[in-house]
Amino acid sequence: MYAIVKTGGKQYKVALGDKLNVEKLPAEVGDKVELATICVVDGKDVIADPAKAAETKVQAVVVDQFKDKKVIVFKFKKRKNYKRKRGHRQNLTRIQIVGIGSETYKEPAKKAAKKADAETAPKKSAAKADDAKAEKKPAAKKAAPKKAAAKKTEEKPAEKADE
Repeated sequence: MYAIVKTGGKQYKVALGDKLNVEKLPAEVGDKVELATICVVDGKDVIADPAKAAETKVQAVVVDQFKDKKVIVFKFKKRKNYKRKRGHRQNLTRIQIVGIGSETYKEPAKKAAKKADAETAPKKSAAKADDAKAEKKPAAKKAAPKKAAAKKTEEKPAEKADE
């Protein structure tokens, strides 16, 4: 199931668990916000009428409030001696979709299982770890010696003594 929502003058396709960055919303971190729904697709059923789709509620949780990276705005007109350089950082809100209609999002259990496995697994001693690293690396090959280039000696003509 997914939905098309509108916020900040833009439209986004969202599904349960999606995280996305939208224009700044007036909410604190951890608050739930409701997004305006335009279209809802549930398997074979498609509700494309915005009036009917608005009945389906899309809920999201605010994860973070932050500023986007800087965008440089440079205006230039050739042969007119006109240059203007400005920078802009847009305020954004990172949200996570937690509910579409009657469906709700649950955190996957895989992350918790991986952490538990890492904690219960026996740790290798530092010496064994070093030995394992040494076994994995092949011995470095020595470079073949370079052949010395034959030096050409220039013979100087014998100077004649004019005395």
